[in-house]
Amino acid sequence: MDAIRVDNLTKRFDGLTAVDNVSFSVGEGELFGLLGPNGAGKTTTINMLSTLLKPTSGDAAVAGFSVTKDRDDVRKSIGIVFQEPALDSKLTGRENLEFHAMMYGIDKAERRRRIAEVLELVELSEKSRVLVENYSGGMKRRLEIARGLIQRPKVLFLDEPTLGLDAQTRRNIWDYIEKLNGEARVTIILTTHYMEEADFLCERIAIMDNGRFVALDTPPRLKDLLGGDVVCLEVEGDPGPLIDGFKSLDWIKGCSRHEETLNLTMEKGERRIPELITVAQRYGVSVACVQLRKPSLEDVFLHFTGRTIRDREAGTVERNRTMMFPHGRR
Repeated sequence: MDAIRVDNLTKRFDGLTAVDNVSFSVGEGELFGLLGPNGAGKTTTINMLSTLLKPTSGDAAVAGFSVTKDRDDVRKSIGIVFQEPALDSKLTGRENLEFHAMMYGIDKAERRRRIAEVLELVELSEKSRVLVENYSGGMKRRLEIARGLIQRPKVLFLDEPTLGLDAQTRRNIWDYIEKLNGEARVTIILTTHYMEEADFLCERIAIMDNGRFVALDTPPRLKDLLGGDVVCLEVEGDPGPLIDGFKSLDWIKGCSRHEETLNLTMEKGERRIPELITVAQRYGVSVACVQLRKPSLEDVFLHFTGRTIRDREAGTVERNRTMMFPHGRR
């Protein structure tokens, strides 16, 4: 049975299409990822599924309830950890959970049981009476996850749950998310722009760009789409004719350019490197550096969009800057 079913979901803001006719489903107990750069439409999708935004068109069912017709039932069935912190720093961890549980109308005896349960899950029992203003970034994120679980949701939305955290703390949060999904079997939708996060955590991933899904499958299958190894050639000289030459070779399954680097996909890449250098020399192009690796989700994103996820984010920042300062900064 599907915990979430999305049908042709679309959201427009003043002529801008943030989410463009998206359809997908998430099974019960699945950990599903929405991967893409900032501005791709991930948060807007989450906001529609959690009833914080009304779709322009289309519909979705969450825990069996329509997000357009059964908003209250949806809200009773979900938990959400927002991208921006939403804790009261002047309260203790326990007090934050107490207040949230009261908002859901949970009686006093049950509140105590559930608060003890979620604090133990995120390993904050010993810090529960400490003011949140004295928590580390990782502790705050764990407390927000605990708060999202207090009403025992069927579906939990995690919107960029490790944003701004250092690498070690981020990895610790991954462990808590994995534990939550594995032990409690809560259905989780996770948004992220960290490739390694999606690869590590998610059973299936939808890659979003410009409001659309450009790919959806398991991480291994997405990487298998590229067909073999990735050989990266850092070149000196005009690579235009060389790219055309590479594309004419039937054993090269893909060829893309990123600045001065050519990314080529092929089987048994280590055996093909000498031949690649010979072909480059034939076109008058020098190879300064060669790297061989297995395909990554970054390569998948590059394959489907023609740009890396970091390039997309840089483009979003520039578009936002232009909107704010259309005639230049003053």
